[in-house]
Amino acid sequence: MNFVKILIVVLILLIAQLQYRLWLGDGGQWEVRAYQQRLDVLTEEAKEKKQRNEALYAEVLDLRKGEEAIEERARYELGMIKENETFFQVIE
Repeated sequence: MNFVKILIVVLILLIAQLQYRLWLGDGGQWEVRAYQQRLDVLTEEAKEKKQRNEALYAEVLDLRKGEEAIEERARYELGMIKENETFFQVIE
């Protein structure tokens, strides 16, 4: 009887140690979950930066193509107007 009790206690301690390693140890469930959340955040940031880079690349191509893009940019960003044009500013 004594041997059975010792065996049960040893098995319970072994299971407790394995559960601890599974949930709290290196590479445990909580650590994996934290890494997965960080990976999701980084993936989203990379997607946003990729879209931004694509937009900037398209803008560079437009600027290389012709004067229309340069003129449009000068009008909207610098407020430039052509000769004999009248500028109206609408305030909302």
